[in-house]
Amino acid sequence: MNWDRVQGNWKQVAGKVKQQWGKLTDDTLTQINGQRDQLVGKIQEAYGMTRDEADRQVQEWEKLN
Repeated sequence: MNWDRVQGNWKQVAGKVKQQWGKLTDDTLTQINGQRDQLVGKIQEAYGMTRDEADRQVQEWEKLN
């Protein structure tokens, strides 16, 4: 999925994001508001992984959605 498309449809896409990364709260998803860099950072924080690993997961998720 193209990230511009994700940003434009964030409210719909946020549900898919929450399914993939359940530790992210609704408030966090609202704060992210479709910003890829913020999503990577919040995943990194919530799951205690490196930024590279969080970025890799987002890249894989983008390919599948």
